[in-house]
Amino acid sequence: MLLAQALQGLVDMDTDLLLLINGMHNAFFDSFMSAYSGKLVWVPLYASILYVIFRNFSWRVALLCVVAVALTITFADQVCSSAIRPAVERLRPSRTPELDGLVHIVNGYRGGQYGFPSCHAANTFGLACFLGLLLRKRWLTVYMVFWALLTCYSRAYLGVHYPGDLLVGALVGSAGAFLMYRLFAWCSGYKCPDVVKGYAWPIAVGLLLTGGMLVIPFFI
Repeated sequence: MLLAQALQGLVDMDTDLLLLINGMHNAFFDSFMSAYSGKLVWVPLYASILYVIFRNFSWRVALLCVVAVALTITFADQVCSSAIRPAVERLRPSRTPELDGLVHIVNGYRGGQYGFPSCHAANTFGLACFLGLLLRKRWLTVYMVFWALLTCYSRAYLGVHYPGDLLVGALVGSAGAFLMYRLFAWCSGYKCPDVVKGYAWPIAVGLLLTGGMLVIPFFI
């Protein structure tokens, strides 16, 4: 009984926080958050990360690193979408009948049926944590974590994930990053270099992309 009450209290807090975030909306941030939450828009960022990897490591280590990143994302995505979601079956806020009319929907986007945990949170935190472990560069790590956090915020803003979905997704992605990094380091004998060439490129590309998303709404 007490456990059920505690769980219900957590669910209520989760819903209240979601409605608070989702309720602070306007046309400008509708456009920005929708773009920021996209996938293809970040291709240049991923390309810049590949550039840093191949510039600093031998072909063998770089290829093993790319495989480890791919495994991190696959682990995070599949644990969330194929293992936990079908077992828990928690509806997204945008799909919850009790919240119909309370959740602000942007451009008709509601996402799939279930949203716990968030694959966006798992994937972005998986990549951010893996890069942090791999390169050990403070400002790159700070930027990547900020990127992951803002991606999570955008998902709550769009009404497709509760904060709890995002928290659990972030934990799954971070755990996957740690496991795959350890496997990569063991297989490759990797040692973090003292000097990492070009590590500022992902920061610059990410900020330029974000700047573009902030400016574009003024022209639509």
